[in-house]
Amino acid sequence: MIEVAVIGAGPVGLTLAGRLTQHGVRVALYDAQPRHAGEGSKALCMQRETLEIWDRLGIGQRVAERGIQWRVGRTYFRERELFSITLPGATDDHFPPFVNISQTEVEELLLARLAELGVVPQWGHELTGLTQDGAGVTLMFANGASATAAYAVGTDGAHSAVRHAIGLAFDGHTFEDRFLITDVHARLPFPRERRFFFDPPWNPGRQVLIHPQPDDVWRIDWQVPAETDADAERDNGGLDRRIRAVIGPDVPYDLMWQTVYRFSQRIVDRFAVGRVFLAGDAAHVMSPFGARGLNSGAADAENLAWKLAAVLRGEAGDAVLDSYDAERHAAALENLAVTDATMRFMVPRGAVRGAWRNLVLRLSEHSRWFRSRVNSGRLAAPFAYPPSAFVGAAVPGMPAPGSVIVDAPIVADGATRLRELTGDGFVALVFGASPPMLAGCRVLIVGSDLGDPSSRLSGTYDPDGAPRAWLIRPDGHIAAVGAPEALSTMLAWARGAALPAEGDRGDAG
Repeated sequence: MIEVAVIGAGPVGLTLAGRLTQHGVRVALYDAQPRHAGEGSKALCMQRETLEIWDRLGIGQRVAERGIQWRVGRTYFRERELFSITLPGATDDHFPPFVNISQTEVEELLLARLAELGVVPQWGHELTGLTQDGAGVTLMFANGASATAAYAVGTDGAHSAVRHAIGLAFDGHTFEDRFLITDVHARLPFPRERRFFFDPPWNPGRQVLIHPQPDDVWRIDWQVPAETDADAERDNGGLDRRIRAVIGPDVPYDLMWQTVYRFSQRIVDRFAVGRVFLAGDAAHVMSPFGARGLNSGAADAENLAWKLAAVLRGEAGDAVLDSYDAERHAAALENLAVTDATMRFMVPRGAVRGAWRNLVLRLSEHSRWFRSRVNSGRLAAPFAYPPSAFVGAAVPGMPAPGSVIVDAPIVADGATRLRELTGDGFVALVFGASPPMLAGCRVLIVGSDLGDPSSRLSGTYDPDGAPRAWLIRPDGHIAAVGAPEALSTMLAWARGAALPAEGDRGDAG
């Protein structure tokens, strides 16, 4: 029997299907398209934590090596640089903060990896309806096929058939202005940096964003009026003039891809109905400024994969599935708030907001206070889940439960860094004690099972030298920190048991 049916073979569905398979789940993957058809760069900026997820799947290193690494983003008003940002990251981090690589190329790598895992998408399966009961979900397809699974997940994009089938509204709004997007192949003397222009003379009153890609391909996004016709722009020479204004009048180039988008900010009010879940653009869409779309979808997949696997194996209670909605819905709301603020600055509605935005830009050339209010997109960062029945309380001065673990060099069974230990199951890091082994949890005692060659591990997770245990979830987020003798209790509630009473939790502090 199929345990999980994934509907939608885009990057989120491919990631989810692969991670479920690695967790031992029997997966079927369906897509309405007759075959995989790559189309331009689409999503482009892949975040470090997304690369970590794909590294667990087996393609992270290839994506990082193939992609363009960049650390500097520059923001301009007209032709003057207002400021630049250098992305944070220790010099020995395994992956850079972001790499640029097209969504199409990532999908090809994911498809090849899934084939190695024995998962082949069933193309040409357009979902027409579904029913569910306490035992499973039945799917119906336009080609006359049907399938039954214990659970189903819709990863089928912004126009999700799964979302329509379970009757969820997709509330939000769409911005009136359009964005003309191209991939251009050209040899340019440009640095490998993100460059964002407000009101450049070659797109007056609107914005332009430029990103490098592999193989001398450049992604250029123009904000354009709502009535812009992309085909007409290409036919009447308008597109060529736009490109020439960016790359120069004499540089040879090839137009690889073009499209026009209207960006929306939308979200469902819940990410699950019964045994049916939504992930990625099926559950939330947002403007791409800040690279929060695909990256948040990959985090959806990683969050849901281990929880479905744990329930199917009988290792966790059904309540852990409710935490998927609680955690990833909160993450999507934060991403929407951030991207909405960016779009309100980029595309101000009304005369008053427009006047304020223009004043900020003009005065930002002379005032640090006004420069700090220029919003060209806050880049994606991993979401820290708040305390809940599945995330414990914080200890002052140390990483907070709910956050992604801080990486550190280690020596353990061939692993050289902490994040390499995550992905398969729960991991416990124990300082200054020898707790009993736990079923389904890899317990590692720092100093004996786990070497700490740089002392960064102890400096981050045990700065005061007290006996302490850290429980890390399969998705790389910290579940809890507490006394070593409370580790079994911490594991029980992280799997869906009731949260212990405050006095029984053993929180270190």
